[in-house]
Amino acid sequence: MKMIEQPYLSVILPMYNEERAIGRTLDHLLQLFNGPLQEHCFEIIVVDDGSRDNSAEAVRQVNHPQIHLVQHPYNIGNGASIKTGIRRATGRYILMMDADGQHKVDDIPRLLEHAGRYDMVVGARTGESDTARHRDLANGIYNRFASYVCGRTIEDLTSGFRVIKAELAKSLVYLLPNTFSYPSTITLAVVRGGFSLKYVPITVRRRIGKSKINLAVDGTRFLTIILRIAVFFSPLKVFIPISLLFFFTGFFWYVYRVFFVGTGFPPISSLLMTTAVVIFLIGLVSEQITYLRYGQQ
Repeated sequence: MKMIEQPYLSVILPMYNEERAIGRTLDHLLQLFNGPLQEHCFEIIVVDDGSRDNSAEAVRQVNHPQIHLVQHPYNIGNGASIKTGIRRATGRYILMMDADGQHKVDDIPRLLEHAGRYDMVVGARTGESDTARHRDLANGIYNRFASYVCGRTIEDLTSGFRVIKAELAKSLVYLLPNTFSYPSTITLAVVRGGFSLKYVPITVRRRIGKSKINLAVDGTRFLTIILRIAVFFSPLKVFIPISLLFFFTGFFWYVYRVFFVGTGFPPISSLLMTTAVVIFLIGLVSEQITYLRYGQQ
């Protein structure tokens, strides 16, 4: 009986209403694997997240044995598509990229150069990328906050173009949300778990078609998720600043009322400083729970 060779790379393409872009993306991928990466066995997993257009038919028209189409019965979310792809992947490494034409297929070999040495390699978008300014500003804020939480420089928290060891990705899949914030979660999980991370500078094109992200709704939701992720992976980095804010607000209000106004000890100061201690203790307990969780993995 002939043994089936394990793919070196599983490419995951989450897709939602991408009939204008998916065929071109798949053609470019096949050209890459028939050319510069022809020595590698591969598979391409396209996860159709309940598209309402002819995206699925566009995938079928490519008609290649290494392209596998998986369809969700309805729209669940970009992150849910990634999770489906990770569960279906059989390769040693997993490449996640967008199906909308933003990511350049020619950058894949540059990421794979570092895959053997690092647990995860991420394409970090540079200033030359064709991206909207408001998104660049938001990404800059997210990157700084993530760098604070992780204790190391995070160059691109929200990049969806990355290569990760399949074994590691499968162990973290339960942590990933169903929304667009899966890159942030997996980045913090990798760093917090003590795994190695490498950034490779890339430039991206403007996507084909209309963006699925609503700046007001998804931006607010994303910020909330970032805070939740931070509390999940590094609670004291969140609880200590809040605790200090309450404590010093109460302390300076006490100084002002006693030494400048001449009244007695204000009850609000006592309440604020007591609250600060409680918040710190909650953060301390949360940090211990976090360490216990990692100790069980």
